Amino acid sequence: MLSYVAGIAWFLALAFPPLTQRTYMSENAMGSTMVEEQFVGGDRARSFARDFAAHRKKPGSLPVAWLERSMRSVGLEVYTQSFSRKLPFPDETHERYMVSGTNVYGILRAPRAASTESLVLTVPCGPDSTNNQAVGLLLALAAHFRGQIYWAKDIIFLVTEHDLLGTEAWLEAYHDINVTGIQSSPLQGRAGAIQAALALELSTDVVTSLDVTVEGLNGQLPNLDLLNLFQTFCQKGGLLCTLQGKLQPQDWTSLDGPLQGLQTLLLMVLRQASGRPHGPHGLFLRYGVEALTLRGINSFRQYKYDLVALGKALEGMFRKLNHLLERLHQSFFFYLLPALSRFVSIGLYMPATGFLLLVLGLKISSTLVLRTHLWPDSTQIPLAIKLWMQLHEAGVNPEEAGKAPGPGSPLLATQGVGLAPLMAPLLISQAMGLALYFLPVLGQHIATRHFPVAEAEAVVLTLLAIYVAGLALPHNTHRVVSSQVPDRGWMTLKLVALIYLALQLGCIALLNFSLGFLLAATMVPAAALTKPHGPRTLYAALLVVTSPAVTLFGSLFLWRELQEIPLSLAEGWQLFLTALAQGVLEHYTYGALLFPILALGLYPCWLLFWNVLFWK
Repeated sequence: MLSYVAGIAWFLALAFPPLTQRTYMSENAMGSTMVEEQFVGGDRARSFARDFAAHRKKPGSLPVAWLERSMRSVGLEVYTQSFSRKLPFPDETHERYMVSGTNVYGILRAPRAASTESLVLTVPCGPDSTNNQAVGLLLALAAHFRGQIYWAKDIIFLVTEHDLLGTEAWLEAYHDINVTGIQSSPLQGRAGAIQAALALELSTDVVTSLDVTVEGLNGQLPNLDLLNLFQTFCQKGGLLCTLQGKLQPQDWTSLDGPLQGLQTLLLMVLRQASGRPHGPHGLFLRYGVEALTLRGINSFRQYKYDLVALGKALEGMFRKLNHLLERLHQSFFFYLLPALSRFVSIGLYMPATGFLLLVLGLKISSTLVLRTHLWPDSTQIPLAIKLWMQLHEAGVNPEEAGKAPGPGSPLLATQGVGLAPLMAPLLISQAMGLALYFLPVLGQHIATRHFPVAEAEAVVLTLLAIYVAGLALPHNTHRVVSSQVPDRGWMTLKLVALIYLALQLGCIALLNFSLGFLLAATMVPAAALTKPHGPRTLYAALLVVTSPAVTLFGSLFLWRELQEIPLSLAEGWQLFLTALAQGVLEHYTYGALLFPILALGLYPCWLLFWNVLFWK
């Protein structure tokens, strides 16, 4: 109990000094903002934006010919790339299934160096997004950059169709790999190795703030120096910058500042735990390219900025990135952000998960001690468990450590139980995980033929049906275990489940701290308390409430509550169904790992605890 409370308290304290520290620039080449931004092409950017909107008559289609002409007119090498992708099932959120499109990109060759390194400015154009001003600003910046002679890196100006699908198609072709099954034409023009990238999204030509997004695919984050560079030029230009849509706290000495920082930190944790690429930058991170997504927000604040101010900030960032002699590596890659000017390093936030996992470690140890008294025949103990048990026999004489209890011993002299009889619940639970992973997509067409549902609905309903069915299947599997000493069976199964859960949560926390912490905070109490006697109804309710699906459901409510957009129960249920469909779709489309982690790892592990609870 104390260890669990300490873990939660440590996490909540991360937004308070001294655990949160001021950000600082680690890369010497970007340590100063002493560059003179000369961009004055605001009118030209608005003209490009109007022309782009006029040529984009058909919703969702990209005016490829106009983009080619415009990029050539400003002096770029222009190339196109066509791509297509059949989604595993229809994406009802974006209303697409058979996707095909064209990416257009222009390359500004560095006049002072060979084409060995490059930077990218990209603008995504989706069927339901109006990013006209961003395209106009991209073309105006290209025209301005073309007249400068100080560039030591190639600059790629990329306009992608179908949002992230186009970005992934271009990245795969640029790096000459195929990891998602997208069919695309090879790139005719290339630049050097990409050092950094910025993605720009503007829905209006009047911007009140720039919101920066850092969370990438599977929780990856860009180097903290890139974020520091963005904040530095926003401060220099007087731009209001936000994180998670929240303004930065000004006073960290009072309680209000850290509490606001905690709200921002929780929003980041929830977004990072989802594993979704929250912008085009999230796909660049997979290829070792440091990237950010910048979104212009018009929230009707009193301060408004035009495209000139935004262009100067982008120009300053590209000029500083142009100075890099090597990839960004000196600052942090693992961090949490309570504000743009504050961060929490990995060495300070990992103890929160460590305290939670310590609960499992202590429970494993206590179970082993109790299991030792019920397993007197040491010759039948598996080697791995015997090694654990030797830790508790450290204070016993070597001659006595392996002795069976004598006639006067209070221990039960009964037949031991190995792990082999427990294969049935283990295999059945894992089989349910495999069914949860494979059957929804493979069986969608069968479901649509027998039930009046669409493919996406069939996938989600099959997911829920298999998930609920798993609650009933493994209850009787323990009958194959010897029942002479019933406690030995469920203790052994719980011991295996605790070790399994601890290993999973530890690995997940190393790859994606936010996901590991959320799962540990919800699953650890139920895992530690579950046993087949006592208030079984209370334990069952606790297990259900802390199951992976309910954790996802609750996270959606917490997310909207932190955004100050509360949900009703019906709205939350619809959002939950949409999140399930998008999670499966993003796994098959981009390689997001949240769905397989839950289906193949945590759900079978949770079923083991469910089996322990209903042991007879």
